[in-house]
Amino acid sequence: MKYLLIPKFIVTNDKNDSILTNHAVEIIDGKISSVIELKNFVRKNYPGEIFHFPELTLIPGFVQTHIHLCQTLFRGLADDLQLLDWLQYRIFPYENSHDKNSLRASVKVGINELLRGGTTTILDMGTLRHQEVIFEELIISGIRAFAGNCLIDQNDLFPQFKSTTKEQIEYTYSLAKDFHNQAEDRIKYGFAPRFVLSCSEELLKESFMMKNDFEGAVYHTHSSENKNEIAEVRKKYGKENIEYFNSINTIDDHSVFAHCIHTSENEIEIMKQTKMRVAHCPSSNLKLASGIADIPRYLKEGISVSLGADGAPCNNNLSAITEMRLAALIQKPIYSADVMDAKTVFKLATIEGAKALHLENEIGSIEIGKKADLVLLNLNSFNNSYVENENSIYSDIVYSSGMNNIHSVIVDGKWLVKEFKSLVYDENEITENAKSELQKLLGRV
Repeated sequence: MKYLLIPKFIVTNDKNDSILTNHAVEIIDGKISSVIELKNFVRKNYPGEIFHFPELTLIPGFVQTHIHLCQTLFRGLADDLQLLDWLQYRIFPYENSHDKNSLRASVKVGINELLRGGTTTILDMGTLRHQEVIFEELIISGIRAFAGNCLIDQNDLFPQFKSTTKEQIEYTYSLAKDFHNQAEDRIKYGFAPRFVLSCSEELLKESFMMKNDFEGAVYHTHSSENKNEIAEVRKKYGKENIEYFNSINTIDDHSVFAHCIHTSENEIEIMKQTKMRVAHCPSSNLKLASGIADIPRYLKEGISVSLGADGAPCNNNLSAITEMRLAALIQKPIYSADVMDAKTVFKLATIEGAKALHLENEIGSIEIGKKADLVLLNLNSFNNSYVENENSIYSDIVYSSGMNNIHSVIVDGKWLVKEFKSLVYDENEITENAKSELQKLLGRV
């Protein structure tokens, strides 16, 4: 498969932060084969298909490093609660009531929303059971993903929602063997203990060690999200969250910790030394009243930070653009108006997400040899800037845009969204099915 994209602007995201005009991107067999200056291009001699988009901007696809596809069905059903109550009275009972059909319905509408919003790669935390359903849909959809079943072997909040340590270890290992590096390496495994309070030390350590058997796998968990959660961890172990993970040797540079809002000076030093990755989820952190992570400090200290929408019931949408906008805005009253500028935040949602997953040599920028994970944006919508030059692009994307600006989405060179329409799912069908499966699930709850 060979074709050429000719947009108005190309935001390369390369080391020079080049924004190109009068250039084309050639894609051959799912990879970027060349970036061509149009003055040297003879259209009639080109042997592949040419797509000319004189009003559109080409960017790397967004990378979200903390998602819960299993929760998309629960959007709007867990509002106005803090974390532990949110889990105890809503999310754990709902997840516990998933069957394969409801889980598949949740995953479909979640993936569709992510793709329609320009997200091409995710790190997903599944639920306790039926993880193979999530992998099947990830493979079918064409999205790039790390995923794994949620590990829980102790649960004081909702005791019905757990499994034995042995069962959890065996199940997650068998899933990793079956699905890691599937779909031409587009799917990888993420070992996913839920958080400290839901896992025994054995489960945390065993799942951490397992990833070493699967090259490129990651360790994905929640940490330091809510003050009540932290107080419980301190009461149980006499340590802060990250201090505890470090004390049992379950942090390294393949560890992605969601949230990391309330961290001590010692924990920040641990984060630096271990080179762990932080998945920043500003919408979720605000909605659950968890707090505001000190992202400018983390960036100053050289700590890896990327973005994630978390789950629909603690956010209500899965938009990378929404997360970028909030990631920028919430820090400005704390620091100053010039902190977390649009370009910095755009990078958190693209190349920094790729780095968090050790995929920076494959995705996250528009460079020769990288995979063609790309998004075409229409920045001429009613909600965008009326200045038409490269200086306004980052601002336009981060502060002004939304899902209505996402024209087309490509992963591995394959069109998954084209001209604002999903090529993967019938949106009416999956929406109606989601409503039906939710009613059945609520009946089981």
